[in-house]
Amino acid sequence: MQTYILMTTLTPGDLGNADARRGKGKEWLEHVHRACPEVKWVAHYALLGRYDFMDIYEAPDDATAHKVSLISRSEGAATAESWPAMAWDQHLQLLKDVED
Repeated sequence: MQTYILMTTLTPGDLGNADARRGKGKEWLEHVHRACPEVKWVAHYALLGRYDFMDIYEAPDDATAHKVSLISRSEGAATAESWPAMAWDQHLQLLKDVED
């Protein structure tokens, strides 16, 4: 499975109420589970800065990652970006492969 990083921002109105945010987050996760049952969630973080949340997940392919981003937008995210990510040791191996 490929690792992806989902970066999302919400509208200011969606950030103000903890109970409402918890409910929307639960609805979003249930929607992703229904549409993409093969997705494995690794971590979820709230952030300071340009993005409000970062989720790390594994998916079998880019099409599934697109679905996760689309669901995020349809469930109220102002922006959603899914980035492919690679483990550090894999990166070093690729670097070694191209050094020759």
